[in-house]
Amino acid sequence: MRQLSSLLQGLARSMAGKERKEDDPQGTVLRSSGTLRGEGSETLAAVWSRRGEKGTNQDCSLVWEGFGCQDDTIFCGIFDGHGQWGHYVSKAVRDSLPPSLLRHWQEAVALASLIDGEKKLGDCQFDLWRQSYLAAAAAVDEELRRSRRLDAVNSGSTALSIVKKGDTMVIANVGDSRAVLGTTSDDGSIAAVQLTVDFKPNLPQEKARIVQCKGRVHCHDDEPGVHRVWLPDREAPGLAMSRAFGDYCVKDYGVISAPEVTQRRITSRDQFVILATDGVWDVVSNEEAVQIVADTPEREKAAKRLVQCAVRAWRRKRRGYAVDDCSAICLFLHPPPS
Repeated sequence: MRQLSSLLQGLARSMAGKERKEDDPQGTVLRSSGTLRGEGSETLAAVWSRRGEKGTNQDCSLVWEGFGCQDDTIFCGIFDGHGQWGHYVSKAVRDSLPPSLLRHWQEAVALASLIDGEKKLGDCQFDLWRQSYLAAAAAVDEELRRSRRLDAVNSGSTALSIVKKGDTMVIANVGDSRAVLGTTSDDGSIAAVQLTVDFKPNLPQEKARIVQCKGRVHCHDDEPGVHRVWLPDREAPGLAMSRAFGDYCVKDYGVISAPEVTQRRITSRDQFVILATDGVWDVVSNEEAVQIVADTPEREKAAKRLVQCAVRAWRRKRRGYAVDDCSAICLFLHPPPS
């Protein structure tokens, strides 16, 4: 346990003051478009974001290699803000969620060690990560609620993240961003496996919770198929997702910040994971996305090419609509073939 404590001491400090990419004893952090590959790492993360035509880019991301001072662990997160102050909310969640997750993970591991002993920890790693994610999300959402410098009553953010440790991935999703795995089929082609659920308000379980809390879910005539969350007595705020950080005007009406947390064991067939905001998935299918990434000769340019394809798809498929912000992270799971 002394080792765990030393691993996580100073992690909050390690997040402070990083703007693009920096190396320090706690690892390497990338906060903007580019690539990240630590020395000796088998993984590479390519990141790209492009502002849409609606104003400020409200998307942001974080890739942290050496997460928790562990050489074989990497954190990737993508955050999509909405509302007037959504760009501030998404950055606040990006900066707060990873260190909060580590603090709660440390506490969960320490408690499990006291109860079950060190030898049994390996059997409950996923449960510990799930508990830690849920606790961290609740803490971050409460921190936003109490903030005196940030108005998140009518603004909010999604949060999609992956912690990859060795051959295991833990995926946590709040909102309607999406993670998709590119894996090799029996015939050698690349196949898409969706790893997360898009938490839209019309999903039966999500809608039932919102309606039970007296919220309303319906589409407007000028947006057929776009289900939104509305207050009981007025046509506001029109939130197009059922889970988000912030958005406190509808938190009493069924919108929650609790992530769905899942796990996947990485096999030799699994090639890469795409994390992207809904600006990408609104116009690019899972299958198209993994093919775009697989067909990009230089891995470092995979996320940029995917975003560029999404922007072109917006202009081709949704003429008359403003192009949304589009952001993607491509996390490659194995070294390139020699």
